[in-house]
Amino acid sequence: MPTISQILAQELSCKEAYIENVIQLLDEGNTLPFIARYRKELHGGMDDTQLRNLADRLQYLRNLEARRQEVKSSIENQGKLTEDLSAAIDAAATLAEVEDLYRPYKQKRRTRATVAREKGLEPLALLLLSQGKNLPAPEELAKKCIDPEKGVETVEDALAGASDILAENISDDADIRKSLRLLAGAKGDAGSKAAKEDEDSVYRLYYDFRQPISKLQSHQILALNRGEREGFLKVSLDIPRDLALDRIWKRVLKPGSSATEFVRAAAEDSYDRLIFPSLERELRSALTDEANESAIHNFALNLKPLLMQPPVKGHVTMGLDPGYRMGCKVAVVDGTGKVLDTTVVYPTYGEKQKYEAIVKLSALVKKWGVTHLAIGNGTASRETEQMAVELIHKVGGGLSYMIVNEAGASVYSASKLAAEEFPQFDVNLPSAVSIARRLQDPLAELVKIDPKAIGVGQYQHDMPEKRLDEALGGVVEDCVNAVGVDVNTASPSLLKQVAGLTATTAKNIVTYREENGPFTGRKQILKVPKLGPKAYEQCAGFLRVPESKQVLDHTGVHPESYQAAETLLTLCGYDLNDVARGQIAELPQRVEQLGWARAAERCQVGDPTLRDIVKELLKPGRDPRDELPAPILRTDVLELKDLKPGMVLSGTVRNVIDFGVFVDIGVHQDGLVHISKVCNKYIKHPSEVVSVGDVVKVTVLEVDEKRKRISLSMRDVKE
Repeated sequence: MPTISQILAQELSCKEAYIENVIQLLDEGNTLPFIARYRKELHGGMDDTQLRNLADRLQYLRNLEARRQEVKSSIENQGKLTEDLSAAIDAAATLAEVEDLYRPYKQKRRTRATVAREKGLEPLALLLLSQGKNLPAPEELAKKCIDPEKGVETVEDALAGASDILAENISDDADIRKSLRLLAGAKGDAGSKAAKEDEDSVYRLYYDFRQPISKLQSHQILALNRGEREGFLKVSLDIPRDLALDRIWKRVLKPGSSATEFVRAAAEDSYDRLIFPSLERELRSALTDEANESAIHNFALNLKPLLMQPPVKGHVTMGLDPGYRMGCKVAVVDGTGKVLDTTVVYPTYGEKQKYEAIVKLSALVKKWGVTHLAIGNGTASRETEQMAVELIHKVGGGLSYMIVNEAGASVYSASKLAAEEFPQFDVNLPSAVSIARRLQDPLAELVKIDPKAIGVGQYQHDMPEKRLDEALGGVVEDCVNAVGVDVNTASPSLLKQVAGLTATTAKNIVTYREENGPFTGRKQILKVPKLGPKAYEQCAGFLRVPESKQVLDHTGVHPESYQAAETLLTLCGYDLNDVARGQIAELPQRVEQLGWARAAERCQVGDPTLRDIVKELLKPGRDPRDELPAPILRTDVLELKDLKPGMVLSGTVRNVIDFGVFVDIGVHQDGLVHISKVCNKYIKHPSEVVSVGDVVKVTVLEVDEKRKRISLSMRDVKE
């Protein structure tokens, strides 16, 4: 039997030694971001995603092994564990296969077969199943089993009980179930019908739907499930009955016996009454699990680029949270996100109120030197955008705006976290602050919001909550640690995402700096209550201390590698002062002259760590997001009626889903690029080509003003 390490090495196409190293690191309590960044020599440079896949699969295989042992122990306690059965359980590659093998030995609720066994009919059933060549007719055999005291009063009673036992035995056969499961996947169909006649709904596409199971898309499975749950659809799976029965008969029938037809009939009963209903439930559950995993993967795929959107740093920004009844909430924040001013205006109440709003906002723009407007994309966004354009014209330029996805802003505004951060504010105002900060530093602001509320997936409310939280939490953690965190300005929400820190130690860091002033060095972090050496080892490299005199504290170089960094600088004729002054541009060339392998040996680190040190020394405090395309800031407004087929526009990708890409092109309604229009080659999923936050060129194909739908293409865009 292959070990877990061997299985993972084969599945992930990775050296077994690397797999064993990662397993040991995980078991020692190291975090995935720490392993990914600072233990590259031990795993060959796997990234965060590969390591998370490894960790997930490791957990599954360990659970599988634990279940194998539980099942073998249970069967052994019954005195029925044979060497062959034990070997079959050990060889089972999935939990489903283990459960199939355990099925005949599992304690069942009282069934028709249970009752028949209590009546002493099992010997008759097994004799008929043997289908001996010289076996008397079933009726003759059944006569010997008549026993009124046990409730077997007629031949028919005896045969019916024997048939029930055979049906259950056939249903419990692991090989039969495995074979039929494969048949269902290859030849089965999924279908749905309208549950209510003549009722229109969003599920109309599925009112007469049929698709091979092998070709079902994840979004279709989730739509069918939701439509059924909401009472609009009747969903069913269909497996070719003749092919299924043929597989069962090949397994259980022995031609030439008087009992063959009896066993054939029992097998049909087993399939229709026991196997197919059970298989249908299993398949529906398995398909749902696969669809959930696919949707969660897609959600995570979209979340990462959204969190990693380039920040618009250092600008005084006005956040506008549009609304009708409650007005437009306004917050002005400085370049660090500190709130300078707040107000509420009512531009949708009429021309007079709109004029008053522009006058009021103009005064705030001039007073605080506002350069950017961040406008939420929710209710009344279109009217607020129109007002913003008039405001830009009134102040005479120097001001631009961007429509910001406000998903989750209202959730944050009403949260305990917002109340703690802004105790003096009305409950509606924090959303305007959040929108302004989302433009300035999307990552720092979005970590305060439950990832499920950010709105870059499909059917997120149908997902298994624990699994979704794990996957999205992993993405948030990876993003925060990839960027690094300023220990002197970060909120507890941001700090708790740093590897090795918890909600408690994150709050303790903030409390410590409030009581003792800004941190002046990484080592000082060890003075924070409840933050011990192990937590420090995990978090130190991801925390930046700009106020430190030690320039390496500004970088992603881990304290354990400070000596290596200084040795490298000395070898190349530099020192830390040169790093601080940015005067080491030729460092890579000098290392090249020395030889990377020789330099790594002299510095007593591995080659991957040395290369990371060089990268960090060249740009102390670098932000990887700065290397991405800047977001689109606008000064004028485009309306749906302005769009014409053939127009070429720049837009920002807002969501990537199974069947296409939603792009913000500057009108209130996002346009859809169908998967067939994403590029000139065949792709299985749009995420192969684009990510959330990408700035793309699109051609307008069609505009439906009535239904507010815009069809776009990214293929063959002519500038």
